[in-house]
Parts: sequence; structure tokens; C-alpha cells
Amino acid sequence: MSKPLVVVTGKNGQLGWELQQLVASAGTAFDFLFTGREQLDLSDPDMIVAFFQQHKPAYFINCAAYTAVDKAESEKEFAYMINAASVGLLATECSKLSCPFITISTDYVFDGKGTVPYTVDHPADPVNYYGYTKWMGEKLALAHNPQTLVIRTSWVYSSHGNNFVKTMLRLMKERDELKVVNDQIGSPTYAADLASALLQIITRLTAGKTHYGVYHFSNQGKISWYDFAMAIKSLASLSCTIHPIFTRDFPTPAKRPAYSVMDTQQIVADFGVSLKNWEESLTVCIRQLS
Repeated sequence: MSKPLVVVTGKNGQLGWELQQLVASAGTAFDFLFTGREQLDLSDPDMIVAFFQQHKPAYFINCAAYTAVDKAESEKEFAYMINAASVGLLATECSKLSCPFITISTDYVFDGKGTVPYTVDHPADPVNYYGYTKWMGEKLALAHNPQTLVIRTSWVYSSHGNNFVKTMLRLMKERDELKVVNDQIGSPTYAADLASALLQIITRLTAGKTHYGVYHFSNQGKISWYDFAMAIKSLASLSCTIHPIFTRDFPTPAKRPAYSVMDTQQIVADFGVSLKNWEESLTVCIRQLS
């Protein structure tokens, strides 16, 4: 008997890559098809429709995204196509097959004015265009497929791809001093932990534990980017001096939310997902990188 097919987009991104590693090492009750732009170009609506006609997935996990936060301010049309329009179309095609659709969103849908962790039903109010496109993607997905799971995550890093951890490790080896923003507060997320949670979620869905809607996932604990950099420095035993600075001292094309810690209780309650502390997961990642 054939296993249910799970299609995953964004195979070359951090989360897609970590999912591939997990599936390869653990083996699952599913068949996985990991796609990149060659197999499924999200900027090509006809290709999306044809793909679904050919493959007919039982589950669909959308890990692909336009993630260049600053460039999104100038590449608005393309950012919207990948993060919003294509997500709506993927959800529509999944709906035709009664296929649960999981799409990854971001803490950047919030305005950053909060002081306590954002709950899943807190009103979205993005401060940049990237956040806006991700919020539109959420809305389109939920509107076009009742079996949609939106999973917002934050500050994602991995031993693969481009991310804060790898950038800091490189810069700390190249330079004697660094300046890092200390007034943006959030929760890091190790992509391997989110990959593990996604696998647990589709396993639960298969077992009939059907919950849909918006969820939050991150590692536990809240820190600033400066705190994050200091922890990376310590774990990697590097000697670079790091200076805390204000956001206003480091202007960027896209504004960043000052506070984007999310309340993750719902995903634990509905899917039994376990959440690791950020330091524990960062230690694992840095060990892999060294």
C-alpha cells in the first residue's frame, strides 16, 4: 500500500533543508516530494495548477517564501506574488483535493508595540512590506482552504543557508569589533525544531487530530539580537568585542518590530509539540557548524 504523499516547497531554504535531513534520518509513514523552483515555480500560476494535476498530494507544506525583508520594500510585486498570491493559489489547489495545507508565516505580521507575547488571535498590523505580504498570504490561504494551518515563526536559523547565526560566526572571525541592535526583542527558532514539529503535526492530522487555523512556533525564551550575538560568541568561544546599539543607529530600508515574542501555547495544546529553550537549540546548531 502506498504512503500518503507530502509535497514540500522551498527545499533549498533553511526549513525545507532541515525537513529533508529529518526525513532521511528518521524515515516516516509518508512519501515526501521536496520541490525547488525548477519543479514548482511559485511565480508561475500555470505551473502550480499543472503540478497539482500531476502529483495530487495528500499533504502540502509551503516552506518557500520571499524572505529578503529590506529588498521587499522595492521588489513589491515579486514579494507579493511569492508570499501572497501564490499561497492563495496553492491553498485553492489543495482544497480541490481535500488536502491539508500548511504554510509558514512570520512574527513580522505584528506591529512590535506589544510588551507581552502575541497570541494567535492578536490583530496583525505589519510595519514593513514583507510582513504585509506574509499577512496577505495567511488571509488568502485561510479563505481558500478550510484545512489550512498557518504557522508563524520567528528569527529562524539553521546550519544551512543564510541566517543571523552564520553571519555572526563569520563576522566575529573576520573582525575585532561588532555592533548589534539591542532594542529589538524576539525568540529565535532553530529550523530543525520547526521541521520536527511539522512532522508531528501531519502525523497527528493523519491520526484524525484535525485542528486548523493560525499557530505560533518558536523556541522558548525572549532575547535581543545583541543577547543572541553574545550567546553565539560564548558558545563558539570567539573573542570579538560586541557593542549594543539602538535600532535608530542602524537604519534599514524596512522597519523592524521592536517586540515580536509570540505566545506558543496553542500549538502545544493542540498537537503536543514540545518547545525547546533557545539556548539548548543554539548549542546544538553551533556544535553542528563547528
